[in-house]
Amino acid sequence: MSQYEVELKFPVANLAALRRQLIDRGARPLGIQQHRDTYYNHPCRDFAETHEALRIRRVDDQPMITYKGAKLDSPVKTRIELEWALGAGDVDGSNTEAMLVHLGFRRVAEVAKQRESFAVQPEAPSSELTVTLDDVQRVGTYAEIECIAEADGIGRAQEYVQAFAESLGLQNPEKRSYLRMLLQADG
Repeated sequence: MSQYEVELKFPVANLAALRRQLIDRGARPLGIQQHRDTYYNHPCRDFAETHEALRIRRVDDQPMITYKGAKLDSPVKTRIELEWALGAGDVDGSNTEAMLVHLGFRRVAEVAKQRESFAVQPEAPSSELTVTLDDVQRVGTYAEIECIAEADGIGRAQEYVQAFAESLGLQNPEKRSYLRMLLQADG
């Protein structure tokens, strides 16, 4: 069964203040990681037009591959997400990268960020929320509130993500991906 990523992203001027607010609310720190995401475009369709994404993500140099499906029509970004770690046969992601290039995929850009994550226990029966504080090179500082949901729980997850963002005082959600923001900044 497919899982859906349900998320909102907000620009944040003061990550330290938001970090304190999360800790004061009982959020559990999950650590700080360095992410380096290399995005690819399909040889026969433009992911920018279909609102899909394919990337190799390196978390503290450990590679994984992610496919994100087209966004559902919703005020909260919601879409299928498939992600898995690359194993011992591809310890740095270079074999997967070479395969994608041989298949005609084109490298688009690389997004680098420092990500600090927190787990937030739900107040009602629902999936745990993850809040990340991101410092994205050449893009800025943002907070993402994310929940993973099965198809029958998307509505509840969307409501929960929105309510938690409001409770933190976060405003003006950013609908663009970090990749889109980076490409527009590099214009």
